[in-house]
Amino acid sequence: VQLQASGGGLVQAGDSLRLSCIASGISFRTYHMGWFRQAPGKEREFVAAIARGGNGPSYADSVKGRFTISRDNAKNTLYLQMNSLKPEDTAVYYCAGKTILTGTYSVWGQGTLVTVSS
Repeated sequence: VQLQASGGGLVQAGDSLRLSCIASGISFRTYHMGWFRQAPGKEREFVAAIARGGNGPSYADSVKGRFTISRDNAKNTLYLQMNSLKPEDTAVYYCAGKTILTGTYSVWGQGTLVTVSS
């Protein structure tokens, strides 16, 4: 079971990035997926989530209107389009998945670092 996140990097405030998370070893389409982030010295926080069929995305207030979560079940891939990036978006971003059975996020990727300079 593996979630491989990628797409992070160093950008300037106002720029955009798209993160990807490729799943292997799981039935991706049965997983509710989410993105989380952890900034230096802070606790991990929820960013966005999307249901198995791609409907009903939800977002943290801090990213609403700037970030878009999506998924391609045919490609076993989760995305996070991040626009109008701010320095406070700097963090390691993690993708995670959960099923109805587990009820909690039980599968985690290794994280990809996003650094936004002012």
